[in-house]
Order: sequence, then structure tokens, then C-alpha cells
Amino acid sequence: MHVLVTADSLSGSWTYARELVTGLVTRGVRVTLVSFGDIPLPDQTSWMDHLHGLDYRPTAFRLEWMQEAEQDLPESSAFLMSLVNELRPDVLHLNHFCYGNLPVDVPRVVMAHGDLVTWTHAVHDRAPRPAHALNWYRRTVLNGLMGADAVVAPSAWMLDCISSCYARPRRGEVIYPGRNPIFFNPYVSKDDCVLAVGRLVDASKQVFLLTQQQHPLPVCIVGAEHTVPLPRIPIRADVKVAIEETSVAIRGPQTDAQLRALYSRAAIYAATSRYEPLGMSLLEAAFSRCAIVANDIPSYREIWGDAALYFRTNDAASLAENIRLLNADRPMRRAYAELAYTRARERFTTKRMIDECLALYRSLRSARVKAA
Repeated sequence: MHVLVTADSLSGSWTYARELVTGLVTRGVRVTLVSFGDIPLPDQTSWMDHLHGLDYRPTAFRLEWMQEAEQDLPESSAFLMSLVNELRPDVLHLNHFCYGNLPVDVPRVVMAHGDLVTWTHAVHDRAPRPAHALNWYRRTVLNGLMGADAVVAPSAWMLDCISSCYARPRRGEVIYPGRNPIFFNPYVSKDDCVLAVGRLVDASKQVFLLTQQQHPLPVCIVGAEHTVPLPRIPIRADVKVAIEETSVAIRGPQTDAQLRALYSRAAIYAATSRYEPLGMSLLEAAFSRCAIVANDIPSYREIWGDAALYFRTNDAASLAENIRLLNADRPMRRAYAELAYTRARERFTTKRMIDECLALYRSLRSARVKAA
């Protein structure tokens, strides 16, 4: 089987694409990966070095959620069509809406990682205000959703959001994202500290909730979701905020090794997001055996069930209260850490994700053959 995958290195979907592509190639699937948005840095593509069977095609075409994307879409679509006609893949796995209606005779899978309209509903409790660019964006997303042979969402909640904001796709599937447990260390002795990942200015991540209350143990916020190349000097905390009992370290971008070390040492992971379709950072924390304190939102409830301790939706005081509870009750903290780790191992591995993707690809190919 030959699968053409689109991705971009500017969003959290790059980690998802890395797991998808690596998992497919490991199963003997031939993969062509086309990236958009920006040419990735060498450190972002180092994982490809030993993947035999991967054909990588980087481009800098702008995507539907970027400014002035309308100008690039005809050219990027033509490029993708020519590539499909040249390579004749069996399936297109598109991590962008805008290519879902590409006029090619190949099954098209669109992965709904998130979008501007559902983001605005979740973050601002309202629909986006009308604008020419937004009207074009809505049409582009809708056309992609309606043109796709299947729309995959990372949760039933996300699939429902997409369906209510645009239209229900002709075939909707929920395939939860996965990570390979081998990349994380759940066996290190934990420090008494809290970890969170997200920029302070990001309203959807709202890690700023951790700065609004006192905490009985140190808090570390990694202020970037993307890892960076290994610097010549160690990365230190950029800012430290100390208010009475509270100590919050705000770090800049980390290398893969540094971020994994932070996960492995943190006793508690604070999942503060009010909009989290993909949730890769939380998955990495679970594989590192962190106890999870999560915002009470539908996507977290669906994915983590009783394996997380929830605080009242968007409430900094409730978040602080739950952190104090886990800090005071060590057996409870260890129990929640074990629950998160076990749930991740049972439900959210790359192997399980690839099994479900391959089953979907085969069913789409079969349906296409029968229709012919």
C-alpha cells in the first residue's frame, strides 16, 4: 500500500504526522509525506533519517488558516494533483481540510485536528465575526469536508463540533491519536512539582490559570509546544515568578530530550486547555506516569474518563485546590498517575492508531473498487 500524507511543521499536528508516518512505514507501507506552511528545520526532520520507504516533499505553500492563504491554494492544489497523478498512491491522508475535495480518483481521508470556527466557539463562547477571509475559510473547510471520502476526528466531541459548525460528513470516524511509549520514561522518581505546556498568551491553552493562585509546590510552564534543536548552551528558565508560596518557572522552547526529562520528573501535569482537539502533550505526560489534573471539558472527559482529576471548568481556584489535594495525599497522587499511564498504554498507543488507520484505508479502497 502507498499512502500520501500531508502535514505542516507549524502546529501540533506535526507530532501526530510523525507518529502516523513512522507507524505506517514500520508496517511496510510506502509513504509520501508532503509538508506545507514552512520548510521544517533539520531538527524537525531528523526522525525521518532511518525511515526506509519514506519519500519526503517539503513545500512552503500557505494553508487555509494562514493569512493570504487564498492566493496559494490554487497553486498548492495543482502541485498536489500533479504529485498524485505521478505517484498514484492508494490513499490520501490529509491533515488539512483544504485538499479534501481534490479532484483525483484516490480515496481522500481528512483529519480534523481543529479549526478556527470551533476554536472561537470554545474559547470565546461565540461564533466568529463575519469577514471576507473567514467566509472564504468556511467555504474551503466545508468543501474539503464534503469532498472527503472519510473525515477522521481525534474525538467524538471534535467530530460533533465539526458536524454542527459545518455539516456532517458522509463518513465520519473517530481515531484517537497515539504515541509510542518507548519515547517516555515512566520509571524515574518524581519531584514534587507541576508541569504544563503552552504559551501564556494562548487563550485556548490558558496555562495562565497556574499563575493566579498560590501553590504548595513549584510549577513549571514550558511556553512552547514545539521542540527545538540542541543549543550550544543549556536552556534555563526565562522567567521566574515568586508570590508568597507560589514559584512559577516559565521556560522557553525545549529540546526533545529536555521536554521528556521534564515529563519524567514531574509528579503532576496540569491540562488547563479549554479547547484541545488533539491533546498530544497530555498523552506524553500520561506515558511519563504523571498524575493528571484536567480542565473539565468534554474532550478530556471523553478521552481520560476517571483516569484524571478534574477541576471546575476554567476555574483557577479549583485547579489550585486539586493540586493541593494531590500534593497532600501522595497515595492518591500515585494512584492517578498509574490510572493515566495504564489508560494511555491500553488505548492510545501508535500501534492501535495505525491498526485503525489501515483498516479505514482498506475499507475505502474496497468501496472504491466495488463502485468501479
